[in-house]
Amino acid sequence: MAWTQWVREIPDFPLPGVLFRDVLPVMANPEAWHEVLEALEAQLRPLQPDAIFAPEARGFLIAAPLADRLHAGLVPVRKAGKLPAPVLQEAYSLEYGENQLEVEDDRTLAGKRVIIVDDVLATGGTVAATARLASRLEAHVVAFAFLIELKGLKGRQKLDAGVPVLSLLVQP
Repeated sequence: MAWTQWVREIPDFPLPGVLFRDVLPVMANPEAWHEVLEALEAQLRPLQPDAIFAPEARGFLIAAPLADRLHAGLVPVRKAGKLPAPVLQEAYSLEYGENQLEVEDDRTLAGKRVIIVDDVLATGGTVAATARLASRLEAHVVAFAFLIELKGLKGRQKLDAGVPVLSLLVQP
């Protein structure tokens, strides 16, 4: 089965001119979802991550089962005001606005190998901010992983050139 057939494109969402790639139908189809997780696991397992950083909200859905398969911890990266513990904050721009991310100030991540996982790499703002948070926790980002990369939005340019980027599907 080709999981990509389950990606839904929604024009003018959340703003006019944006073509939103919805991966929720992929997750709703057991065969497609299994195919995605198998592909990500096969490519990320050799990196031996200690933790998976997952930006809110679709990143959570991908990273949680992946972290379990890789025997790695899960580090949720939330929008401002959602975490109760002391946090680190990082501002960022995304395809259709500005926002701020937070992560718990967990110094046990210092020196750990981490992978940042999200559904789509668009402008790169969200994952670049997530990488900055990981760096501030002194974690070592060993890879970025996405279901879809929108090449035309040049998100890779915001990421550390020395860190591998895995995109299961690259679209113009």
